[in-house]
Amino acid sequence: MVVYAKTIEEVIGVVSSQILRPIVLLLFALAAVLFFWGVVEFMLNRDNEEERGKGKRHMVWGLVGLLIMFAVNGILWLLANFVSSI
Repeated sequence: MVVYAKTIEEVIGVVSSQILRPIVLLLFALAAVLFFWGVVEFMLNRDNEEERGKGKRHMVWGLVGLLIMFAVNGILWLLANFVSSI
């Protein structure tokens, strides 16, 4: 049996597809759920200003999370393409 060493591109591909991509997708989903939960809180609590404020905060943090995850996804894409072009 002959064992071959993996190239850096193969290692990055495995790490990206098996570890990073599922984590990024999970965090995207969590941020989206937080945003939509804030929308629901905001809509259901029209009379209660304190609960509406909580809904607004959840919407803002959900959007912040989505933007951060979008940026992380872009940075990972750039790094993967940069390393594979070397």
